[in-house]
Amino acid sequence: MKKFYFTLFLSFLSFTLFTQETKKKYAEAFKLVEVWLDAQKDFDKLPGLSAIVIEDQKVLWSGAVGMSNVEEEMKADASTLCSICSISKLFTAVAIMKLYDEGKLRLDDEISDLLPAYKVEQQYADSGPITIRSLLTHSSGLPREAAYPYWTAPNFPFPTKAEVDAKLGEQQTLYPASTYFQYSNLGLTLLGEIVEEVSGVSYDEYVQQNILKPLGLSDTRTEMPKQLYGEDLAIGYSAVTRKGDRKKVNLFQANGIAAAAGFSSNVHDLGKFASWQFRLRDSSLTEILKPSTLKYMQQVHWTNPDWKTTWGLGFVVYKGANGNTWAGHGGSCPGYRSTLQMDLKRKRAYSVMINASGTNPNKYSNGIDAILSKVKAVETAKEDKAKANKLQEYVGYYNPMPWWSEEYISTWGDQLVVLGLPAEKPANAMTFLKHIKGDTFRRIRSNKELGETIVFQRDRSGKVISYSQHGNYSMKINR
Repeated sequence: MKKFYFTLFLSFLSFTLFTQETKKKYAEAFKLVEVWLDAQKDFDKLPGLSAIVIEDQKVLWSGAVGMSNVEEEMKADASTLCSICSISKLFTAVAIMKLYDEGKLRLDDEISDLLPAYKVEQQYADSGPITIRSLLTHSSGLPREAAYPYWTAPNFPFPTKAEVDAKLGEQQTLYPASTYFQYSNLGLTLLGEIVEEVSGVSYDEYVQQNILKPLGLSDTRTEMPKQLYGEDLAIGYSAVTRKGDRKKVNLFQANGIAAAAGFSSNVHDLGKFASWQFRLRDSSLTEILKPSTLKYMQQVHWTNPDWKTTWGLGFVVYKGANGNTWAGHGGSCPGYRSTLQMDLKRKRAYSVMINASGTNPNKYSNGIDAILSKVKAVETAKEDKAKANKLQEYVGYYNPMPWWSEEYISTWGDQLVVLGLPAEKPANAMTFLKHIKGDTFRRIRSNKELGETIVFQRDRSGKVISYSQHGNYSMKINR
């Protein structure tokens, strides 16, 4: 027994040390992430952005820039709530697959057999059946939306469930089933109705009791909490106008479309949701779903005829730039954009939420991942760390105008890194400098050879004030 507790203690200690060392390893990279996001917030005219990086069961980093409520100057943070819109579909897919695990439905069950209200006209006589599987993969041929203009400003008239069902008979299929990928909010809305029909309880109650509460997702809801709007719940803003500003967007409730687009959450809860998936994939025990079921959902079940679109059961499933399989989903609702992307091999997840339309959260999640990918696999030696401390005096913003907006120079182990701002792809805007002697550095080329010389200048007090490259100067900016 003593040996067991001693082994457990050593395991806990090694986990704690690993976590601390991992965070130290990425400290400089996350500083660069914060600098990059802060600059992009201004140059991309974002009101606010929150983000998180998960590694298996750990939060590597979370943070936010900008405002959750511009008018009241309320700062965004990682606990800021936003609409997650179509990421709602992942929770609906999990609910469906839990019922599947329990033997209460089959993936090839026809929708017409499960939903008494289903009356959509099939206009293709040779079409195959519209099934749960085809709804989960968006290959059913159903229309994209229910028969209401709920994406229309300013009031976004989302229908109730009864109103959705009342007009199903007025709609018809766009394509034969299992022919083309056609993203369908109507399809996921009907899956939410199937959850109610099969379980015998409301969709909201089923998701709360079977997914949100067991996972401790206390900040995730199947609606937008009106009582928190403008405080914990960020105000949503429009796409950028021609004048360069963003307008406040009215609060909406997805009502009968909630299963497809109605949820609100924050990046911390979506981080927990990702950690559950990594944990379950490594387990042999059921936790909401069977491990095999989640793995099955995160395999490719539909490939479009053009080979450019692949989908799992509820999840977007695709090959990332690093060659690994990624799974996740994005969300776009009036005034909000969000993403949850998971590298299944590395057990690395990213979530980004922005309280503005006309934005691309994947740009920021991909940018964060690309910056982290520059981190060395081996920890910097102690002598290199001591050297890095001496490089701190060069750290700061520099003015390369009129050629570029800003540059930020930071330490990167025993080197310096220069990040051009703004940067659509920050990893491509990073230049590394090797210290030669004194205030002299040389650029490290992509083939690891040394390029041109960079020399920093100081004022009479010894403070770094600029650097020169190719005989030209960039002045340090006091911020």
